[in-house]
Amino acid sequence: MISWKTLRLPALALALAMLCLPALAQGRHPAMVAAAHPLAAEAGTQILEAGGTAVDAAVAVQAVLGLVEPQSSGIGGGAFLLYYDAESGQTYAYDGRETAPAAADETLFLDANGQPLPFFQAGIGGRAVGVPGVIAMLEMAHAAHGALPWGDLFQSAIRLSKDGFKLSERYAQSVDRMARVLTQVPATARYFLDDQGRALPAGHLQKNPEYAHTLTLIAEGGARAFYTGPIAKAIVEAVTNPATNPGRMTLEDLAGYKAVARQALCRPYREDTVCTMPPPTSGGVTSLQILGMLEHFDLATMEPGGAGLAHLFTEASRLAYADRAAYIGDPAFVAVPVEGMLDRDYLAGRARLIDPARAMARVSAGTPPGSTPHPPAVAPEGQHTTHFSIVDHEGNVLAMTSSVQIPYGSGLMAAGFILNNELTDFETVPRQNGVPVANRPEGGKRPRSSMDPTIVFDADNRPILTIGSPGGARIIGYVTQALIGYLDSGLPLDEALAQPHVNSTTDAVTLETGTPAVELKEPLEALGHKVQIRDMDSGLQAIALDYEGDTVTLTGAADPRREGVALEAP
Repeated sequence: MISWKTLRLPALALALAMLCLPALAQGRHPAMVAAAHPLAAEAGTQILEAGGTAVDAAVAVQAVLGLVEPQSSGIGGGAFLLYYDAESGQTYAYDGRETAPAAADETLFLDANGQPLPFFQAGIGGRAVGVPGVIAMLEMAHAAHGALPWGDLFQSAIRLSKDGFKLSERYAQSVDRMARVLTQVPATARYFLDDQGRALPAGHLQKNPEYAHTLTLIAEGGARAFYTGPIAKAIVEAVTNPATNPGRMTLEDLAGYKAVARQALCRPYREDTVCTMPPPTSGGVTSLQILGMLEHFDLATMEPGGAGLAHLFTEASRLAYADRAAYIGDPAFVAVPVEGMLDRDYLAGRARLIDPARAMARVSAGTPPGSTPHPPAVAPEGQHTTHFSIVDHEGNVLAMTSSVQIPYGSGLMAAGFILNNELTDFETVPRQNGVPVANRPEGGKRPRSSMDPTIVFDADNRPILTIGSPGGARIIGYVTQALIGYLDSGLPLDEALAQPHVNSTTDAVTLETGTPAVELKEPLEALGHKVQIRDMDSGLQAIALDYEGDTVTLTGAADPRREGVALEAP
């Protein structure tokens, strides 16, 4: 008999799942899903139990998340997927980032006087909706790595959409916070709000037959059913509606969308190898830069959560984010010097700028080998993204981060799902002193992201961790801090995810309010740092793999700041 042991804590408390079995002797690898909502995790484990791969499960998880966590992701948004294939030993990267409509140009977010529009004026309505990429990306990955029929993967989401699901407390609170925005679009308000314009309460049984119909069409017709036909028409009608800040998307934009198979970005970190996504997301390059600089310091001897480690992490982050702002954009439009930015000698030089006893007064981009600098620019990014990690019964490993940008994206719904406003990830000011910035809007271009799905391998090239998080531009810091906590400080996985956040995307250090991190304010200020304290809504999901002889042990953890869980698959 196989003994399965699981510890499941309530929602909004840390969810930790563990299981152990002799994988080789039984011929069946342990399997698990860590996702941002219990219903999504359950849908994924059902697919794994039925013999599906991690990619099969990812389709089911995403379909359910679009229903039960629409503030964070869905089929109307974009995603990045990293997949380790156990049979070949290869790691694959799939880019489902949204693209700007062909008619978009660098004036997209400028007013008639050439001035940048305020964020909510630019981001609510059709102007900021990019061509969604999730379905095309999942179909591409499924064609390469799936085992079960495509149509079978949507059945949990279809059933929940028809029968209904109970709104969680987090869902209800999110709608309440965004009610003022949601009321601007009557069709959206009718779904999320009651007749008095108030958020539906937690526990309300929510049904979405329109979403069920959309998923049925996709299940039967594949991605083509999403990018052409009635679903595509509904998207274009919503985006171009003159009453809601119209955008420039056409049916041709949808029909022409292509997901991209990219080369996974892998670099050594001490005795391990960290693999993540290349541009157009900045997450992978920036995270690897931070690690590459910190590799020159003995972090394992430093106190986890202490001021010394926080200082080094902050300084490396500041240097990496400066490079990010200057160089990273869509590689189809901008020559991103990835190799130069990750060159070991270059990073060693950047690391020498870090003084363990004093904060740098000013940080600017470096000059990586092979680079052509652009003016530095940083667009705002929404935090309502989602991440899930999966390990299947064949030992395949997946990390996928998915988003619609700010909560409820553009505020528009089409065919039962939220449409993104990811084009606000472009810089609103396209030029500085006449020089174009790398991440300016252009037709067909993918906006820069910070999504950072990551898989770590040991010295024997075995996967030991799959991890990622939501959090806008702070995603990079959340993921990298968790990696350091787990790999360097030796924290248990749950503690690595729950540790108080110290994060820096600019010259200021941000400490997570209501946590022991605030005690670092005075010692960091004494080192010369500018410090601010604020809420930091990460949503890390991770699964660790440990090996002992022919036994593989999985440990899954979900960020206590959200309602995620890690569940084993029978």
